[in-house]
Amino acid sequence: MNEALARRKLLGILSGSWVAQGVYALVRLGVPDQLADGPKHVGDLAHQCGADPHALGRLLRALSLMGLFTRPAPDTYGLTPTTELLRADVPGSVRLNALMQGDEVFRSFAEIMHTLRTGRPAFEAVYGRPFYDYLGDNPDAAAVFNESMGDQRPPEALSGCDLSEARIVVDVGGGNGSLLAELLERYPHLQGVLLELPDAAAAARTKLAEAGLAGRSACVEGSFFDGVPDGGDVYTLARVLHNWNDDNAIAILRRVHAVLPPHGRVIVLEEFLPEEADPAGRSAAGLVDLLMLVTLEGRDRTENEYRELLGKAGFEIVDARAGVLEARVA
Repeated sequence: MNEALARRKLLGILSGSWVAQGVYALVRLGVPDQLADGPKHVGDLAHQCGADPHALGRLLRALSLMGLFTRPAPDTYGLTPTTELLRADVPGSVRLNALMQGDEVFRSFAEIMHTLRTGRPAFEAVYGRPFYDYLGDNPDAAAVFNESMGDQRPPEALSGCDLSEARIVVDVGGGNGSLLAELLERYPHLQGVLLELPDAAAAARTKLAEAGLAGRSACVEGSFFDGVPDGGDVYTLARVLHNWNDDNAIAILRRVHAVLPPHGRVIVLEEFLPEEADPAGRSAAGLVDLLMLVTLEGRDRTENEYRELLGKAGFEIVDARAGVLEARVA
C-alpha cells in the first residue's frame, strides 16, 4: 500500500466516530422511521423531528455522499437498504444498538485513557458505578440494553447442538428468551427454564408467551451468582461468560456444576478470538473485546482460554466446534 492510500485509510478510521455519531443522532431524532414511506424534504423532516432544518440538512447531505441515504431531489432524502435497518419496525433492526452505541458506549470510549492507566472500565469513571449497577438504576437504559441484546439472533453455532435426548434445558442468563424460544420450537419435547434478572425475565416471559411456549417454559428471576435452577440436564450459557473476568466466569460455571447431573452437559456459546491475527487485516475479531475493555470487567477469549475456565470449574470437554464448547462434570 502506498503512502497516499495508507494515509486515506488511516484518516477514514480516525473519522469513523463522526459517522457513527451522526447516524446515532438521526436515530435519536427518529429520522429513519419518518422516512419509512419514502423520501421527504428536509424541512418536513426537521419539523416532524424537532430539529434545525439547516443542521439536519447538512448531516443528511454528508451521509448521503457516503451512500447511506439517497438524495432523489435537492434537500430531499430517503433510506437505502442499509439505513432501512435503522427503523424500529423492520426485521433485523439495529436501531436500539445504534442508541446504545451512541450514548453509553461512545462516552466510555471517550475516556479510554482511564482504562489504559488503571485497567478498570472507563464506564465506571463516566457513570460512577459498574455497568450492571447503572442499568439497575436506569430503567430506560436497561430496557434499551435488554431489547438490543434480545434483537440479536441466536448464535449460528447453536444449530450444531443436538438436544434430541434432553428433557429440560436451562438457559442461564438467557436475556429476553430468544435462544430458549428457538430451542423449544426446534425440539417439541423439551421443557425450558430461563434464569435472568427481573426486567429481562419479564421480557422473556412475554416473548415466550407470544410464541405459544408459556406452557413449556418457566422464567426464574435471580442472579446466577446466587445459584442456578436445578433439574435440568442441559444448561446453556450463550454470550454470558465474556461479560465477566476469569474469577467471576469460573464462579458462574461452578454454580452450574453444583446442579448438573452426571449425565448432563453445559453448552457454552461464545465468539472465540482467533489464536493468530488475520494477516490481511480483514477480521473484525477483537473489536467486541475492546467494547468489553471500556464498559465491563469481562473480555472475549480464545477457545483454549474458555477450555481453561471450564477445567478450573470442574468440567471436561466432550465436544468442541467453532463457537461451541460442550462439557460435563469431570
